[in-house]
Amino acid sequence: MKGKIAVLGVLVIAAVSSIPAVRALLGTDTRYVLEGTLVTGPIPLLIDPLSAWFILLINFTFITGALYGLSYMQPYENRPAAVSMHWISYVFTHAGILTVCVVQNSIIFLFAWEVMTLGTFLLVTFDNTQARTIKAGINYLIQSHVAVLLLTVSFVWVSAQAGSYSFEAISRFALTRDHAFSLLLMLIFFTGFGIKAGFVPFHTWLPLAHPAAPSHVSGMMSGVLIKIGIYGILRMILLLNVNYLATGFFILSISVVTGIYGVMLAIVQHNLKRLLAYHSIENIGIIGMGIGIGCIGMGTGNPGLALLGYAGALLHTLNHSLFKSLLFFTAGNISKAVHTMTIDRFGGLIRKMPQTAFLFLIASMAICGLPPFNGFVSEFIIFSGFFNGIRETGFPSVLMFVLAIFGLSLIGGLAILCFTKAFGAIFLGTQRFNLEQRDKEGSWQSMLPLYAIALLILAIGLFPQVFIKMLLLPVVQLTGSLPASGRGSMEDSFRVISRIGLYSLGFISLSGLIYMIRKKATGGRPVVEGPTWGCGYVAPTARMQYTASSFIRNYRKLAEPLLAIGKHRKDVDGVFPGRAYHETHPGDKVEEYLIHYPLRKLRVFMGRFSFLQNGKLQFYILYGMIFIIVLVAVPLMVDMARLLAGLFQTF
Repeated sequence: MKGKIAVLGVLVIAAVSSIPAVRALLGTDTRYVLEGTLVTGPIPLLIDPLSAWFILLINFTFITGALYGLSYMQPYENRPAAVSMHWISYVFTHAGILTVCVVQNSIIFLFAWEVMTLGTFLLVTFDNTQARTIKAGINYLIQSHVAVLLLTVSFVWVSAQAGSYSFEAISRFALTRDHAFSLLLMLIFFTGFGIKAGFVPFHTWLPLAHPAAPSHVSGMMSGVLIKIGIYGILRMILLLNVNYLATGFFILSISVVTGIYGVMLAIVQHNLKRLLAYHSIENIGIIGMGIGIGCIGMGTGNPGLALLGYAGALLHTLNHSLFKSLLFFTAGNISKAVHTMTIDRFGGLIRKMPQTAFLFLIASMAICGLPPFNGFVSEFIIFSGFFNGIRETGFPSVLMFVLAIFGLSLIGGLAILCFTKAFGAIFLGTQRFNLEQRDKEGSWQSMLPLYAIALLILAIGLFPQVFIKMLLLPVVQLTGSLPASGRGSMEDSFRVISRIGLYSLGFISLSGLIYMIRKKATGGRPVVEGPTWGCGYVAPTARMQYTASSFIRNYRKLAEPLLAIGKHRKDVDGVFPGRAYHETHPGDKVEEYLIHYPLRKLRVFMGRFSFLQNGKLQFYILYGMIFIIVLVAVPLMVDMARLLAGLFQTF
């Protein structure tokens, strides 16, 4: 009942916010100005095309997540207080995220950001009986508040100079300053929003928080929460008088690194949800590439390049929210069925979970950028932007675009390797271990939102022109006015993209025709099953098949210098060898050097003062007396210094 009330609350919030969002995408912005307080001043609320795009994808992901969560949370009904807090946090997080997209007052923006952060923290730490869950939640909370601190510094800095907390004041103030000031302010904003988005090196909270949270929360976080960082970056690009060329090169560079580093770490993961978390980092990198292209297009005066970049970034923001939430929801089905997320313990699940396998395969092909699914469309637009930039810009930009093309191509190839490994190890082959497993998948109510997401994934791949038209106003808002026709126009830039749907339909039709011919040709033949050839062994076992680790062994050896991979092994030895094993434990070098190493040094430094806390009452009384003496003596010393200074001035 609690879950149904929460779903109703999410539906009401989504309906109230989606109506003006649709109107904004059709050309009618919604503006309100609340009276506010003496501290905040007037509180403007604005739903423009940019915020409308994010509002609609937020609402869709929250609705599907809530519907899926109804069945996912059923095993926890024996914890009514925890379940109640969970659903309350879910609704408040939804409201907080939407408020961030609507409010145009920096104080209220930070308040809504904090509601979103605390709500997500409670959602992540739902299973608070496990230490790793608490650790992941606290890690997320600390890093989120570092982001809040940076955003607060930026907003207070500007408002102190502009005399207002309104976003319009930020824009007016930025116009009075030079590009260097705006670039510095943009870097601070980018760091604050980049922590939430998961750009490298600010990504370290994602691989901990995503596996710890319930699966519908992981889908919401990956599909929606990290996109709020993208929204913040785009909003600041609109408001600040930045040097677009320098900003574009910076964002493009860090995005290429983010995408490559994310997918490289994803491949070597053993935990399915941790693997998906690193793919979120990878896709944030792809979105950032689009933003970088858009900024460079603005800086070089190339409207076609800017259009392709921003359109690719915004469309991939939607696409990633779809296929990544679907991947996390299917991972939730697997977790409920076998009660583990360790990929090497799976095998043969397609026989007992065919619907989950089918949906996981669709989402996997979409995230790899394969046609006829949505990921191909947005990545094609970004590739088009790179090639447009090579053709239309000068040397420094051309070199950057060539390197970025190599990076995006590498990301796509490594993503295919990763999900080939994941799908094969989880669903194909035979069962590796005797796991506690249900014979049936979830109910049709729990599978319905998954099929809705899959349908939208396919719809974007088959009819991309429909969604491109929806992007027209957000892109125009980011780029300024675009020519109606000719070079750099919407028609010119998306002429090829409009044909993608036709080619995809042709691909599906051809595949269906080949399948029908094959079925007709082989329909009368008996199906014969036999054992897999076991390389001469007379009793093949499930442990003789490829594991997820052995599948990517060659890649792991090549990537070891760049990644932190620990090993534990015992080789075969002797005439009568005992048990042998080989285990790899992937780590994150950025996390090690940015977080763990400084913390170890801090512990060592603080440990030198441990003698002060010795448990003896006499010492604590002495500390108190010293504190009181210092408290009294310092003002006296200051007054004495002022008196002496006055005497010296007299003489």
